[in-house]
Amino acid sequence: MERLEILKTYKIYIGGKFPRTESGRYYSPKNPKGELLGNICLSSRKDVRNAVVAARKAYGDWSERADFNRSQILYRIAEMLEGRKAQFIDELIVQGVSQKAAKQEVELTIDRLVYYAGWCDKYKQIQSSVNPVSSSHFNFSVQEPTGIVGIIADANSSLIGLVSSIAPVIAGGNTCVVLASEKLPLCAITFAEVINSSDVPGGVVNILTGKRTELISPLTTHMDVNAIFYSGKETEIIKELEESGALNLKRIHSYDEDWNKESSQNLYFITDFQELKTTWHPIENVGGASSSY
Repeated sequence: MERLEILKTYKIYIGGKFPRTESGRYYSPKNPKGELLGNICLSSRKDVRNAVVAARKAYGDWSERADFNRSQILYRIAEMLEGRKAQFIDELIVQGVSQKAAKQEVELTIDRLVYYAGWCDKYKQIQSSVNPVSSSHFNFSVQEPTGIVGIIADANSSLIGLVSSIAPVIAGGNTCVVLASEKLPLCAITFAEVINSSDVPGGVVNILTGKRTELISPLTTHMDVNAIFYSGKETEIIKELEESGALNLKRIHSYDEDWNKESSQNLYFITDFQELKTTWHPIENVGGASSSY
C-alpha cells in the first residue's frame, strides 16, 4: 500500500506560544508543481487583537533592555537559524526555489540578522545628537522606539523578506505583529520556532498566517498599533494603509525592495521606526563654574 503523507499543521505564534487560530479555519497552499505545502492557519480578527495585546505586554521590558542585550539576542537568533539551515533550505525548495538559490537565501538571512545585531548598540550614537542652543541649556536629541509595529511581510518571499522586516524593527526596541506571506508561509512559522528557542521574550515577535484581505484592515485600524512596515508596491494597499493610519497618526512606511540584495539592509530601516526625543538640561552657574542638573 502507498503510504499517505502526513502534512504538517503550521500554527500561528502569539505571545511566545503556538496556538491554533481562534477561527478554527485553515488552508492548504500549493507549490508550482501543484503539491500541497501543509495545513496553514487562517487567522482571524481576534487573532490580530490577541497578538497586539501580547506585543503591548512585551513592549515595556523589550524597549527598556540594554542595547547590547538586544544585540546578543539577535545574534542568538542567527545562531539558532544556522543550526537549522538544512530545514529552511528544504522548505524553500518545496515552495519552488532552486537548491542553489535556497542555500543563498538562508545564508543571507543569517548574515542579515548578524548585521542588525551589530547595529543595536550603535545606531543611537550615530543618529542622536547634541544640539547648539542660544540659551543656558544643554540640548540632546535621542532615538527611542515607536512602540508596536504591524509588519506586512513581502508576499513573494518566504524567509529573507520576512526576516529583513522583523530584524530592524526589534533591533530598535519595538515589538511587532507580522502578517506572513499568504502563498509562501512555511518559513514564517518555522522561523517562529527559531525565535521561540532563542532568548527573545514572548510577545516581542508575533506571526500570523492567512488571507491578507481579511487581516490588513484589523491590523492597520487597531488603535494600539503605532506604525506599519509594508513590503510591497500595491497602490491599493498603500492607499488603505495611509487612510487607516490617519486614525491614530500611525507611521506608515512602504518599501519596494529586493531583499536578496545587500543594499536592502541599512541603518534607516531601524530609524524609520524610532521617535526623536529632545531633552533640555538647564545650566546653573555656581561660583563661576558650570554644572548641569
